[in-house]
Amino acid sequence: MSKQDYYEVLGVAKDASERDIKKAYKRMAMKYHPDRTKGDKALEEKFKEVQEAYEVLTDEQKRAAYDRYGHAGVDPNRGGGARGGHADFGDIFGDVFGDIFGGGARRQSRARQGSDLRYNLEMSLEDAVRGKNVEIKVPTLVGCDECDGSGARKGTSPTTCPTCHGQGQVQMRQGFFAVQQTCPTCSGRGKIIADPCRKCHGHGRVEKSKTLSVKVPAGVDTGDRIRLSGEGEAGEMGGPAGDLYVQVHIKEHPIFVRDGNNLYCEVPISFTRAALGGDIEVPTLDGKVKLKVAPETQTGRMFRLRGKGVKSVRSGTVGDLMCKVVVETPVNLNARQKEMLEELDKSMGTGDEAAKYRPREKGFFDGVKKFFDDLTS
Repeated sequence: MSKQDYYEVLGVAKDASERDIKKAYKRMAMKYHPDRTKGDKALEEKFKEVQEAYEVLTDEQKRAAYDRYGHAGVDPNRGGGARGGHADFGDIFGDVFGDIFGGGARRQSRARQGSDLRYNLEMSLEDAVRGKNVEIKVPTLVGCDECDGSGARKGTSPTTCPTCHGQGQVQMRQGFFAVQQTCPTCSGRGKIIADPCRKCHGHGRVEKSKTLSVKVPAGVDTGDRIRLSGEGEAGEMGGPAGDLYVQVHIKEHPIFVRDGNNLYCEVPISFTRAALGGDIEVPTLDGKVKLKVAPETQTGRMFRLRGKGVKSVRSGTVGDLMCKVVVETPVNLNARQKEMLEELDKSMGTGDEAAKYRPREKGFFDGVKKFFDDLTS
């Protein structure tokens, strides 16, 4: 099956800058990362495509080869290295023309940025609406303080690799072509640690749980992310640390349901209060307030309390509280109460007379009668 164009995979133009490509990669990687796709094989393959496209398009020589020769220019089966194969086809062109015109292209080994981390933060609705400073503990990789991240025992330092002379790559001739390969001695680092640090065993990083204070702004909602720059994993070979993304999840509330900046709740009232009207108390996040119920209120009617919702974390606008009235049928009636209800029912009469008091009931049964009449006609 033919491969999709790398620019199309990342959704960028062919003249996109490296910065635009990196931004597109981060967006796509977050979308298709295996941690989020939960075992979906198709999306895992998509994630691999995104990684492959990013690796090629952010490498100047590989990108030049891809722009000129397409996938053949970076195919690992033809000497390329788009998937991390040993031979780097993108470097062939630089080395060949460098040998002809002088000054072959050689890539220096580079420090690697640490991985980004994600932390899932559960919050109550009240804390999310008002904002809060939260302390979290994050397991991560940090720079080894024993060797200052060098990986070498204290008092010593890494030495230049004698095989690649610090380049991280070695050159192998194949006839007219000169192919660059990752140095087998130093694994591309350009340095060798003869006496590794006993604490980090030469890795330059150690596992550690660190406590961070996160300022959660008022109005955050489920799905919002808070970025803590430089609080991810420590980089390799002195590279910068990654970032930590705090993913917010709001716990279910016993009374309120949030939808954007609005809050919704159900308020049960007696059928006498619904019929006669009057003031009732309803809850808000700031305490109880009075709500005036109009006479003859039907169940399901929605009342709006303006400004009693959530203040938007982005625009600053405040939503409303929507109270849905639910008329509650009385239960556990004694004999006298049942007698009074029967007297009330009789006082309303029957037929057309009762329709004055129960118009929805009459309308419903008139509709039912018409339905059956139409079936039999």
